[in-house]
Amino acid sequence: MILDLLDGGRSDRVAIAVAGGPSVTYGDLGIQVDRLARQLNKLGLGRGDRIAMALGNGLEMVVSFLASATAATAAPLNPAYKYDEFKFYIQDTRARALILPSGELPEARRAAGEAGVPIIETESDSEGRVAFSCSSAPGLEKSIQHPDDDDIALMLHTSGTTSRPKRVPLTHRNLMTSALNVSSWYGLGPDDISLCVMPLFHVHGLVASTLSTLKVGGTVVVVPRFNPLSFWQTVEEHRATWFSAVPTIHQVLLARSRQGSRPQGIEHLRFIRSCSAPLPPQTMIAIEERFGLPVVEAYGMTEAAHQMTSNPLPPAGRRPGSVGPGTSVDVAILDQAGNMLAAGQQGEVCIKGPNVFGGYEDNPEANRAAFTSGWFRTGDQGFIEQDGYVTLVSRIKELINRGGEKISPREVDEALQCHPAVAEAVSFAIADRVYGEEVAAAVVPRSPVTESDLIKHCASLLADFKVPKVIYIVEQIPRTATGKVQRRIVASEFENKPRR
Repeated sequence: MILDLLDGGRSDRVAIAVAGGPSVTYGDLGIQVDRLARQLNKLGLGRGDRIAMALGNGLEMVVSFLASATAATAAPLNPAYKYDEFKFYIQDTRARALILPSGELPEARRAAGEAGVPIIETESDSEGRVAFSCSSAPGLEKSIQHPDDDDIALMLHTSGTTSRPKRVPLTHRNLMTSALNVSSWYGLGPDDISLCVMPLFHVHGLVASTLSTLKVGGTVVVVPRFNPLSFWQTVEEHRATWFSAVPTIHQVLLARSRQGSRPQGIEHLRFIRSCSAPLPPQTMIAIEERFGLPVVEAYGMTEAAHQMTSNPLPPAGRRPGSVGPGTSVDVAILDQAGNMLAAGQQGEVCIKGPNVFGGYEDNPEANRAAFTSGWFRTGDQGFIEQDGYVTLVSRIKELINRGGEKISPREVDEALQCHPAVAEAVSFAIADRVYGEEVAAAVVPRSPVTESDLIKHCASLLADFKVPKVIYIVEQIPRTATGKVQRRIVASEFENKPRR
């Protein structure tokens, strides 16, 4: 179970260090997690209960997650959500409490209050001691009962293209297996220091950067927010040995670096990892040439508790444009009928293994579509070479991947359709130099409206990263011969057209 992670390091070794803030040892972290898990039990929260949390990167987030996953089930939310988003996720998760930073996030508080969900305030002092406080207990005190491997440790949502986000329950076994897969694949050990620049409410930052490092007794340096101006100073100060990020961050670091001049602190790093969005081969090659470090591209998703495949570290061969072989995860290419295809043939990438979740919660229709003979269908098109290396070709699903943030176009559609001047709306991805993809939409108005009005409307309902950056106001949405709307066709139709 998750609590076992804290047994991997010496009690006096630093487990978590916050860039510019406090640090805690494995011994201190274990004591804090046990104390706070017991406090959650006293508040009436136990196995089977969901504890939502909207916390930024920091010690409070790490400790709150570990304590919640030990006492019940942790359900992290993006603190950048707006009121309607908090309302949906709190209700859909069936949260019995919401952990928030003390005195912050008024829209989350409003949503929790209307749902009758008690708020647990959290804060930490300069010594790294995290505290919970709650004015009204969610229920009667529950006895202390540690979870089993098959209990749900983490509840996340994954976006769908044709429906509301789906709940993804990940067990302690899923998470521990994935953490072990990551740490084993890259040969992580107690001397490794991971720099966590990815949000801890996603599996990338939580599993790859954090849990895999705790699994081997290493140190996790948590960066509250990625800042290219202070990044290399943080690497040098904490002597980080590796970091994992989305291609957008790698491209920013590359753009800010000077030819022929290695950044300060880079001598401590032994590799750089990229995941959550496609890494252009030319970017990978440029990073390796500029920084003199191996870059490994990995492939992961929420339903697999993150990592599924990865390029290996030297001396094994890294292959630009490929996401590498399966990392203790079975990978196959299936056709639509579920038949396994031969090496080199394109089809849907499918996976199987103890890191893979057992199915979407309360969604039999989605599960029927997602599983074939025990294989989970990723929704990604690709092929496997003879030596097992996987290459992704395209996405079958139409999710918008903005710098690693997966955005449901359906969710953006619904936000636009709430505007009284909108008769029809279809959102889709457009290419972006920095983020890989950006959100765009085509709108058929029922009364006069401007692009800026619609963008402002979306900004009041959606987190900033979901708000369309481009909106095309048109007379009609293109459809197929059968009258269906296909987002890729809409995207190709409007991407190069002027707006009005």
